[in-house]
This record gives sequence, structure tokens and C-alpha cells, in this order.
Amino acid sequence: MDEEREDDGISVPVPFFARGADDRRSRQDRNRERQLAEAVERRRAHGGRPAPRARTLSRADILQAAVAVADAEGTEAVSMRRIARDMRVGVMSLYWHIESKDELHRLMLELVQGEIEAPEPSGDWRADLATYARNSRAALHRHPWAIDFLGAGPPTGPNDARNADRMIGSLEVVGLDMLGTMWALMTLGTYVLGATLRDIQEARWHEAAEEAKEQMTEEEAEAAFQEFAEQILKSGRYPHIARIFDADVDPDAPESRDERFEFGLSCVLDGIAARAGVTAGPGQLSGRPSRPGSGS
Repeated sequence: MDEEREDDGISVPVPFFARGADDRRSRQDRNRERQLAEAVERRRAHGGRPAPRARTLSRADILQAAVAVADAEGTEAVSMRRIARDMRVGVMSLYWHIESKDELHRLMLELVQGEIEAPEPSGDWRADLATYARNSRAALHRHPWAIDFLGAGPPTGPNDARNADRMIGSLEVVGLDMLGTMWALMTLGTYVLGATLRDIQEARWHEAAEEAKEQMTEEEAEAAFQEFAEQILKSGRYPHIARIFDADVDPDAPESRDERFEFGLSCVLDGIAARAGVTAGPGQLSGRPSRPGSGS
């Protein structure tokens, strides 16, 4: 079990659910958690062993159960008590493997970072950054709750640090200074988070729209759309939006989601290349870049 706790020594606390959680019940829960953790540590220090059922658990089992709850219901539903109930064990059994709820939260993010897995620097910085962006989007679609906690602050664990280190290494061939490198990677990360959040919101909107249409006849649904179109087209106040109807374009079409992501990703990568003065191809420089924000 002790081997399960080993990592690279990188551990930044990630208080997932501390926001607004300072009521009496939350304080009681934190006190009970501390008491349980201390009780396990005392037993461990005196050579005690966990109950038979707890011996069959692993940190990976607990982590997978916690992530499954977050994926299905959001982070607010995650608690040591809930995980123990789902796994049909006593709460204290978890503390033989996970020191605290804060550690559980950090490990959940580490799992997501492990799924992202930035590639080793290949010399083709555009390919490396594009792979990282696509991996990040895919992981965030699987675990949408993680959007609220990724992309800010120092690395929260070994996987996060590894991904950051590899991305910095991939951009070395471009020639940006360290500030420019960090800003470029932050820009890429901001795009991925925003695009993925839009994907998720669009999916929710389409689901709600389909539910609403199920309560209507086909004629009623068509009439509702025509009424909206006429409000735009006949008013004359929105000539540029009217062009969307004229071109028969659905900018939010679910089937175009991947293509739209790739379009935006290419814009970001082209922008980094332009800032760095890259003209001859991936990793090829035409000169030193200007400092970000200098306007030159």
C-alpha cells in the first residue's frame, strides 16, 4: 500500500469543492474526515492492518469510482462517504489508501492529465501542440467536470508537470523566449478549454431542443422555426445574420463540431507561427520573434 503513495513529490493542494462550503455541515464533514484519517494513521503506526475488505481495494479502484461519480453527476456528488457506499465498504477502508478528500481530488485531476498525455517533443512543434490539444479535448469530453479545475496555477502533480514540460520542450524549436512560450501555451490551453466548453453547452442545448420538439408536432416545430427566421429576415435590422439564412449555414451543426475545432486550432497555431516569425514550415525560423504584447 505504501508503494501506491509514491510519486515525484509534486503535490499542489486542489481544494475542488471548498467554494462556498463553509457551513456547519461542511465543517463537521471535514472534522470527521480528519478524525478518520488520524485513526487510520494511528493504527498503521502501531502495526495495524485494514479490514479484510479494505485489503482487496486499491487506490486505482477508489479513484475510478470517484471519477465515475464526477463524470455522471458532477464534482459536488463526490465524497468519501459516497465512494465508500458505491464500493460497498466502510468509509474508514478508503483512508488506508487515500489520505484525504483533497488527495482524492488531486488524484482525480492527475488521472485526467494522464489521459491527455502530451507527446514527447518531436521537432515538429505544430504536430506536438495539435496532438496535445486533441488529447485534451477528448479527455475533457469524457470528464467535463475537469474544465473547472484545469488550465490555471502550477502543475498539480506528476502527470500535469510532465505534460507542461513536454509542451515547453516542443516549442523550443520556435525560438520564443520563455515568457512568449508560456503565453503561447496558455493561449492554446484557453482555446481548448473554451472550444470544449462550447461543445458541451451545444450538446446540452441540442438535447433540450430535441426534448422540446418531442412535445410538438412536426408542423408546430416547423412553424416555430419559420417564425424565428421571419423575425430576423423581415425586420431588416440584422442584415449580417440574415446572410446566414441565405447561405443555408448552420454554425452549430453537431456534425461540424470536429471540423470547427480543427479550424480554430489551425488559427491558434498560425498565430503562434506568425508571432515567432516561422515561415518555412514547422519548426523552421525566419528570424527571432518579437516579445509578446510588444506590437512589433
